This record gives sequence, C-alpha cells and structure tokens, in this order.
Amino acid sequence: MSAPRANFLGQTHAALTAYFAALGERPYRVTQVMKWVYHRGITSFDGMSDVSRAIRERLNADFVIQLPEVVTAQRSIDGTRKWVVRVASGQCVECVLIPEKGRNTLCVSSQVGCALDCSFCATGKQGFAGNLTAGDIVGQVLLVHRELLATSQSEGVRASGVRGSPARVENASSDARGVTNVVLMGMGEPLLNFDAVVAATSLMLEDLAFGLSKRRVTISTAGVVPGIRALAEISDVSLAVSLHAPNDALRDVLVPINRKYPIAALLEACRHYQDSSLGERRTVTFEYTLLADVNDDLEQARELAQLLREFPCKINLIAFNPFHGSGYGRPAEERVRAFQTQLMQRGFATMLRSTRGSDIGAACGQLVGEFADHTRRRERFLARIAMHDPATVAMEVS
Repeated sequence: MSAPRANFLGQTHAALTAYFAALGERPYRVTQVMKWVYHRGITSFDGMSDVSRAIRERLNADFVIQLPEVVTAQRSIDGTRKWVVRVASGQCVECVLIPEKGRNTLCVSSQVGCALDCSFCATGKQGFAGNLTAGDIVGQVLLVHRELLATSQSEGVRASGVRGSPARVENASSDARGVTNVVLMGMGEPLLNFDAVVAATSLMLEDLAFGLSKRRVTISTAGVVPGIRALAEISDVSLAVSLHAPNDALRDVLVPINRKYPIAALLEACRHYQDSSLGERRTVTFEYTLLADVNDDLEQARELAQLLREFPCKINLIAFNPFHGSGYGRPAEERVRAFQTQLMQRGFATMLRSTRGSDIGAACGQLVGEFADHTRRRERFLARIAMHDPATVAMEVS
C-alpha cells in the first residue's frame, strides 16, 4: 500500500526547497508552485501551466492540496463569523473571523480540543483528541481568506490578487483585504503542538504564501514554559500569555498547568522571549479573563500591577463569556472598568476586549468543536452538570 500523500498546505519554503533539490530541480520551482497555490488560488497541480508535465505528475503523486471541509458556517449579529470545519483526520474544529475597520482577524485552532483543562474554558471541558497538522492550521487561514476575497469580488469590489494584503488593496472593502491578522487562540494549546504551529506560522509570514507581518501573527499560550523558550530561538511572532490570576494559589486552580510552570518561571520565559536577539524586540501581551467575585476585585488588580511592574507589556482584559455548567459568572461592567482603571493608573497599556460572537458560541473561551474525546473529560464534565454541582470549581476559589 502506498503512503498517503502529504498536504501541500503544510509544506514550508524550506521543506519545498529540499524536496525540489532532491528531484534535481532548481530553487525557482518553489516560487512557481507556491505562487500558484497561494497567490493564484489554484486547487490542482494540473492547472500549473508553466510547470512541466513531469513535475506536475510528481507533485500529484506526493501531495494533495487539501482545505478543511466546511461543516457549518454561522454569522453573528455583530458580524463575527464562525466555521466548524472537518480536518484531515475527520475530526471537527472551529475558527472565528472578527471583522473590524481596516482588518480581518482570524482566530484558528491548533489542536482538536485541548490537552489542558483551564477551569473557565469551554474547549478544555470537551477533552482532547489530538494535534492538527500544519496543513490543517494553514488550511483554516486559506479557506477563510479565499472566501472573503470571493465575497468581495462577487459584490463588485475589485481585489488585487489572492493575497489581499492591506498594503496592496487600498480603499477596498474589509472583505477585499482577506485575512489580515491571525491569532492562534482557537481550540488547543499551540505550544503543545510546537512543530506544526511553527511550520504554519512560517507560512503565514512567508511572502510566497500570505505575507503577513510578524506583528499580525500571534501565538497564544496558557504558559508552556519550555515551548516559549524554544519559540524564542526560531520565531519572533507576537506572543499572548493567558495569565488570568495575579498569584500562584489562584492560578493553580484556574490554569492547572501553573502547578508545573508557576508564575515566576513563566515570567522569566516571557522576558527571555522579549529579549532574544531575532530582529527587533518582540511583543508580549498578557490575557486576563475576569471572573465575577473570583479574580476581579481591586486588590487583585493592584497585585497584578505589582507582579508585572518591571515587565514592559500590554494587558488585555476579557470579561468572562459564560457557557452552560461553567460555574462562573460575568462581572458587572463597572467592576471591569474599575479593574482596568487601576492598571492604567499604574502605567499599563490595558485594553478591554469586547465580546464578539457570543450569540453563535464564537466568543473567547466558548469554542467546543465536534470531535471524539479521547480523555473522557467531556463525559465527566457532563456528569457533574447532571448532578447539579457545576459551581464546585468556582467555590474552590471563592
């Protein structure tokens, strides 16, 4: 039986250079085939008119151009869009587009479910069923990118090329720009799928693919310290760290990986990431989900400011987006604003992230996908809800 063909969408520039070198072909072949796929939107190697028949046959034998299959597509009343897509393994994950003036931010998944179990995250409650491939991750971006451009063209907006870079499409509609920003903040912990995530982000930055700026690609982590340190040596995309607590005692409950990599080790790794010498200084943003009467009082804001007092960073505050059985509540608006004010008064650039797409389950922390859980975590979570004690976890930190 012949080996299954690899997904071309997961092949980096370096991998394709080695592939063509092994065939005795010159490096310009990489430019040819990547432009056909990413810039011209080709869906079959047979359509590459300036590539020899022999090479096309070899490409067909070794690769497939495989986008995820759209299972469902939803649009929120606020314009946010969510896709449930089936990846190569047959499992389903979710990606979310957040359109704003001048940019389209796509939140993509990196795993099927999540191996971690942050207490306030719906994805974590669904369990875990494996890693996505680099092709699965890149495929989410390309799928949405092409759909945006196709929509803009069908509406009569002239789009310049498949890449849709903001610099190349002036005075165009938001859709005509395609995907302009990518955040790996969907389902999964990106740094526990390190190789595939690094390959995928390199393609997002690659001029022959999406050509995004490193400031427009963000990897989010719950605090996988070895992954942060490894990433510092090979990439300089933006880093977002899910902190959610100002001390270890609380974070141990909210973000259980903290028991292995406590806050001091996490901040040291983040400082290393910022200071490493790949190009200009990298940016680190700390994400802090506010849970009513758990981590949202003013003393905790002051404690957070003290914790980060010598760390040049941005802080994103996120009011908790409820889901059934979480046991947590969303804090009042005035409480959120007061927390933000405390941080800003202490000199921190503090953004309040608006809730988008909650009516379609697309808000931060609400993604669940449709997959076979290998951990039985979902089964246990549903059993707890059935026993009418979803507040158990929340009570532990009250």
